[in-house]
Amino acid sequence: MVTSAMAATGASWKTLLDGKTAVVTGGASGIGRATAIALARQGAETVVADTRTDPRGGGEPTHELIEQETESSATHVDCDMTDPAQVTAAVETAAEDDGLDVFVNNAGIVHPEDYDLDPEGVDRIVAVNMKGYFYGARAAATAMDNGSIVNVASVEALAGNGMRPLYGATRAAVRQLTFSLADRFAPAIRVNSVLPGLVDTQMTRSDVPLVDDNGGADALEGATPLSRPARPEEIARPILFLASDLASYVTGADLLVDGGLTRTE
Repeated sequence: MVTSAMAATGASWKTLLDGKTAVVTGGASGIGRATAIALARQGAETVVADTRTDPRGGGEPTHELIEQETESSATHVDCDMTDPAQVTAAVETAAEDDGLDVFVNNAGIVHPEDYDLDPEGVDRIVAVNMKGYFYGARAAATAMDNGSIVNVASVEALAGNGMRPLYGATRAAVRQLTFSLADRFAPAIRVNSVLPGLVDTQMTRSDVPLVDDNGGADALEGATPLSRPARPEEIARPILFLASDLASYVTGADLLVDGGLTRTE
């Protein structure tokens, strides 16, 4: 069954992205880091676009780790998603030889309680989480003949959270952007979104302390059928699916990766 499905799409589990070029924003840490590594392991030449080089919590820079552990090449590009010129430069770096095939809009910020943020804080969240995704998708589309854009949103786009109404609103905007751009860019470029639930990253342990030092999240464990936060790799794999030709007939879709949280509330 698996063999016939792969034959139908022309895809191979070991070489899903052979000959492809990808950009992953926010690729230094967390979901972005896991995604960049996953794409590289499947053959993609990868540009890691981030404002930082070293991952949160320490370790090898993502692009260096890729070159050490895979057969793919990788490059880091300093990129603030609120600056369209920097976004365009990251895309041009990736596309300078054979164009761009995959763009993962992942860079985002969150505040534990954003209701009382000052205007500067409000503007920053909107600029990164909403405008940055628009700039990224727009720049990527100019470099693609055919390709896939994957937007990483959040289940808070669906369920909302009284502690972070602004964050939820920007994630909902990403969903709408996905639907609209899927229509605009069809049929050559597919645009989909992934909606993670709680993920065990350095950000959710420190910047937004939702996961404890043991990888637990008591408030959500009882509400989530799988009873734990996701690992970054568990979000990267669905992103890889949407980026690859295995999802060749999927566009304008939301893919929930939340351990069942939002569908069992």
